[in-house]
Parts: sequence; structure tokens; C-alpha cells
Amino acid sequence: MRCWCCCLECVHNIPPLNLLFLHFSGPALPVPGGGAASPAAASAPVSMASISVPSPVPTATQDAENIRKAVQGWGTDEKALIEILGHRTAAQRAEIAVAYEGLYNESLLDRLHSELSGDFRSAMMLWTADPAARDAKLAHKALKKKGDRHVWVLIEVACASTPDHLVAVRKAYREAYAASLEEDVAACSLYKDPLRQFLVRLVTSYRCSGGELVDGDLARAEAAELHDAVVARKQPLHGDVVRIVGSRSKPQLKATFERYKQEHGKAIDEVLEERRSGDQLAAMLKTALEQKLTASFLMAMACCFHLQVIRSSIVGLGTDEESLTRAIVSRAEIDMEKVKEEYKARYGKTVTSDVNGDTSGYYKGILLTLVGPE
Repeated sequence: MRCWCCCLECVHNIPPLNLLFLHFSGPALPVPGGGAASPAAASAPVSMASISVPSPVPTATQDAENIRKAVQGWGTDEKALIEILGHRTAAQRAEIAVAYEGLYNESLLDRLHSELSGDFRSAMMLWTADPAARDAKLAHKALKKKGDRHVWVLIEVACASTPDHLVAVRKAYREAYAASLEEDVAACSLYKDPLRQFLVRLVTSYRCSGGELVDGDLARAEAAELHDAVVARKQPLHGDVVRIVGSRSKPQLKATFERYKQEHGKAIDEVLEERRSGDQLAAMLKTALEQKLTASFLMAMACCFHLQVIRSSIVGLGTDEESLTRAIVSRAEIDMEKVKEEYKARYGKTVTSDVNGDTSGYYKGILLTLVGPE
């Protein structure tokens, strides 16, 4: 096992801002009452999830009964568990868990924990858990351990998901630990300011959808705030930057950044890139800001971050199974198809081939099931 992404080279390899700001190019922003939606905008989104679900899908009761058969008696039928749980959506897994507990008066997660072991158990537990509860548990665990790799977990939970999911994570955290996530981050003695303050802002921000409406006066005012923070104060991670980037809708952000370029003759991503610090902490916070920007574009570039997590987990001496598991489990129902596509384009190898070469046994089996065919 090795510590994940604790060198500047790894940090700086995560997608730079200029990739994300490519999304700002294109047609002019719609204004209230003007213009029709483009055909692309009107078309239904294409699923980028990689898991396959059988048709017809068995009932939750049937799946619960088959899981019971797999864990009863001498030994465990791990292949059966992968075949059932690895091919069900989060909603279906939740129904199975309810059916299992109703039939056998025990928690499905508790039974999996007692039957399985090692990295395979970790992967199956993370996958079977409710996504919001899973991320709440990951965040709670990260707050108990010191080190860059644990900071990254908090950054992923806060930034690489939809605003509504982050709200669900915060609710699940309070229910599980009788405390709020933001309060625990603020009180965590393992992290010092300004990192701690920055993490609090990340886990408490909410990006409003905002439709397609744009406030021109607000765009002008916040462009000025960005310039004051980044250029005048030389603080690219100033609270104003985090507030603006973390809470505004995509159309509003686009208008703000376009206004910034009009006023100052240079795009905000270029200015931020010029001010990238050589300090590791500053680089980490800078990348966190980039990932917050990522979430504003309907997860279009979030895959770039997670393919880097997968690659960093595999290359070098040893394998960081914890980060590898987290990346694959968290993206399988969101954008793993896009991750695989970008991974192959960037590294000339497939996720499947790298997972095959660095893992083994049933652990490899569940990861490949979630990654899907390539």
C-alpha cells in the first residue's frame, strides 16, 4: 500500500482550469424571454453509467433469497454475490437490503461484513451501501486520519457530486453521527487554517440550478470581486472566489467569466494558472477549486479527475486499493463510460487492463463488473 497523490507532480496532473473553461465557449447565453433551446440542449442525456442490469430484473425478494443462499452453509458463494449486487442500481440495492432484513431479521451490510474479507469486502460494502450514507461514512473516516489522501476524500465528497447529493450526504452524516459534517470539519484538529476553512466552505456550498436566467449586474459585480481577490490581493483561494464558484449556476458563471475577460483582457483561468503556487498545500486547494468548477458543468469533466485517481492508484510500487475502489464504486452509476473513454485516450490503456494487472480474485471480479466491458 502507498500514500496516494502526495507529490506535486500528481497534484498538478489533475485537469487544469483551461480544460474546464472550454465549456464557456459557444453560443451566446440565453436571456429571459429570448431564443429557443438548441437541439442538443433539448435532447435527452445519454447514460454514462457502466453497470448492466438484467431484463427482466428479479424482484427484490428473489434477490434477497438468492443472496441468503450464497451466504449460508459452509463457505460463501462470492460469484453469486457479485452477479446479483454488481448488476443492480442503487435503488434496486436499497430494495434488496430492505427485503433481506425483512425476511431474515438481519442487516444485509452486517451479513456481508461477516462473510467477506479484505479488499473484496470493502468494495462490496461500499457498493451495497446507500450512496449518500457511503459518502458520509467516507467523510467521517477522513476526518479521523491525517494526511493528504484523506483531505482528497473530503474534496471528492464535496466537489465531485451534484448539489442535491451533497445535501443528502450532509443529512446522512447527521443521522449517522449526531453531528453536522460542516461542524465536524470546522472542529477537526487534524487540519489547520486555511485548509480547514476552505474545506468547510466546500462542504457547505450549494450550487443553485438557476435555469438559463442570467443577472448581468451580478456578473459584472462578481467579475470585479474575482479580480480583486485573485489579482489585487493575490489570493486565488479567497473566500469570495469559493463562494462565487461554489454557488452560482452554469449560465451565471459563464456570464461572470465572460465579463471578466471583457473587463481585464484575459480569461480568469489564465490568471489563476499564472498564480499557481509552488507550495503543495496551495496546489491542493487550487485543485479543489478546480474540482468545484467541475461540478458546475453537469459533471462533464468530473471524469477527468476520477480517471486520474484510478491511474494514480495503480501506477508505481503497490496499489492504493482504497482510492481505486472509491473511484470505481462512486462513478459506476454516473459516468464510468466516459471515464473509460478518456482513460484510454490519455494513457493508451484501458481501465480494464490496468485493473486486471493490479488486482486479483473476487476483488478484481467486482471492480471489473462495475467497470463494465471495454
